[in-house]
Amino acid sequence: MEVTDYHGAKRKRHESENISSNDIDIDLSILEAVEKSQSSVELLDLRTLKKLVLSFERRLKDNIAARLKYPQQPDRFADSELELHEELHKLRVLAGGPELYPDLVSLNAIPSILNLLGHENTDIAIDVVQLLQDLTDEDVLEDNDEPARVLVDALVENNVLELLVQNLHRLSDTDPDEMAAVYNTLATIENLIEVKPAVAEMVCERTKLLKWLLGKIKVREFDGNKQYASEILAILLQNSSANQKRLGQMNGVDVLLQAVAMYKSKDPKNPDEAEMLENLFDCLCCLLMPLENKERFVKAEGVELMIIIMKQKKSAYGSAIRALDFAMTKYPPVCERFVDVLGLKTAFAAFMGKAIEQIPTNKKNKKEHYHEDLEERLISLIASLFGKQASDMDLYNLTCLHILGGILRGSRRERLLSKFVENECEKIDRLMELYMRYSDRVTVETERLNNLEFDDLEMDEEEKYNMKLESGLYTLQLIAVILGHIWCSENHQMRSRIELLLKQQKLTKKHIKDILQEYHDNIGDMDGLEEKERAQTKIQKFISSF
Repeated sequence: MEVTDYHGAKRKRHESENISSNDIDIDLSILEAVEKSQSSVELLDLRTLKKLVLSFERRLKDNIAARLKYPQQPDRFADSELELHEELHKLRVLAGGPELYPDLVSLNAIPSILNLLGHENTDIAIDVVQLLQDLTDEDVLEDNDEPARVLVDALVENNVLELLVQNLHRLSDTDPDEMAAVYNTLATIENLIEVKPAVAEMVCERTKLLKWLLGKIKVREFDGNKQYASEILAILLQNSSANQKRLGQMNGVDVLLQAVAMYKSKDPKNPDEAEMLENLFDCLCCLLMPLENKERFVKAEGVELMIIIMKQKKSAYGSAIRALDFAMTKYPPVCERFVDVLGLKTAFAAFMGKAIEQIPTNKKNKKEHYHEDLEERLISLIASLFGKQASDMDLYNLTCLHILGGILRGSRRERLLSKFVENECEKIDRLMELYMRYSDRVTVETERLNNLEFDDLEMDEEEKYNMKLESGLYTLQLIAVILGHIWCSENHQMRSRIELLLKQQKLTKKHIKDILQEYHDNIGDMDGLEEKERAQTKIQKFISSF
C-alpha cells in the first residue's frame, strides 16, 4: 500500500525562529547523547531492558512532579518534558528485540506508557503513538507469534484502544507531526488486528473509531490519511457482521454513497486516490451484506447512483457493478428497483462488451485482466437478477452460490428474459461464448490437477474443488444457472438457440447438466439445512428440465 510518508516530518519544539550558534551546539550535543545511548543498547538483553524501563519511569516521575509543582509555569517543567521525550525515543530500540516483549509486560511498563497518550503535551502523546507503531510493526512481529500475543493482550487489557482513539480526536489535520501521528495510530490499530483479529470488533464496541473514520471519509479533499482511513474501515467491516450492522445504523451507507459519488463523472488523480476509491467500494460491498443495509441502499437511491456511474464509464465502473451484485444478493427489492430504473439496458450493453473497451485501466490492472474481471462481475450481476446467493469472489473466501432472491415472476422477469431474445438472441450467443471459454479453462485445470502427484501435497477433494472454482468453475456454474433459468422459461426460440450453439461445439445438453450436477453435489449448509435443500431442489429442477 502506498501512503504519504509523514515519518520524515521534522518535529516542532516551539523554538524561536532566530536560532543562535549556542542553540545549535546544544541541539548537536543532545543528538550525540541520543546516538550514544542508542549504540549502547544495540545488544538487547533483559538487563538492558530493565535499565531502559527504570530510566523511563524515573523521567516520568520527575515530569509528573514538576507539572504538579508548577502547573502554571511551563518553563519550569519544560526540561523534564524533553527528558521524557528522549526516554520514549530510547524505548523504540525495543522493536529490535521482540523476544523481550513478555519481560516488558512483566516489568509493568505498559500502563505507564499508555497513560502518556493522555498527556497534556500532545508531543508526548505523539511519541507514544510512534513507539507503539514501532513495537507492533508487522515486520517486527513476524516469526514472533507468542511475544506478539503477550504484548497485544497487555496493550488491550490496559485500554490501548480507548486511549488511542481518544487521542485521535485532538490531533490536527494541518500540523505535519500530528498528521503523522494519525497515520501511526491507524497503523497501530491495524497491527493489533493482525495479531488479535477480535480487536476489530473490540475497537468498534469500546470506542468512537467508526464515527471518526466516517468523519474522515466525508472530507472532500484527498490526503494520505483519508486513504488510510478508508483502508482501516474496510478491514473493520470485512469479516464482522456486527461492525457492518453498527456502521449501517450510523448512516454509513449514505456516507459511503456520497463519498463514491464524487467519482461518478471523474477519475482519481493518482494511484493513491485510486486505491482509496477501491477501498471505499470495498467498504460499501461489506456494508451491503446485512439485509437491513440493503434496504438503506435502496432508500438512499444507491441503485440509481451505481447505474449513473456505469453510464459515465469512468474507473469506478467495475466497482459499481460489484456493489450492485452485493446489493441484489438475497434481496429482490434491489433487483426490482434495478429493472424499474432501466438498469437492464446499461447492464446488458456492458455484458455484450460494448462499453468495456471504453473503461480506463491503471497500471495495477492490466487491460486483459481488468476486462476479464468485468466480465465475471457482469455474469454474477445477471445471475443475481435471476436469483442467487454468493459471496464476492474478489474479497472473500470461495463459497457455493445458493439460488435465492432475484426477480422470480411478473413483468420484470419477462423484461429480463426478453433481453435474451432480442436481436436474434445475441445475448445467448454471448453467454454460450463465455460458457465455452470458462469450460475450456476448467477442463485444463482439471487435467492439471489429475496429473499432479499428490503424495507430498496432501490435497483432498475439497481443496481440488476449490482450486477448480478459482480457475473459473465458479463463473462457469453461474453461467450454467443462468442457462437453467432461460431453459425453464420454455421459450422455444431461446431453447433452439442454446441447442444449436451446443451442437456447433459438438456438445449436448448433458454438458450443462454435468456442471449443474457438480454444483448441486457441493452445495453447503452454511445457511442451514433448509436453505441447502431449497437450493438443491432448484438446481435439480434445472437438471431435469434439460
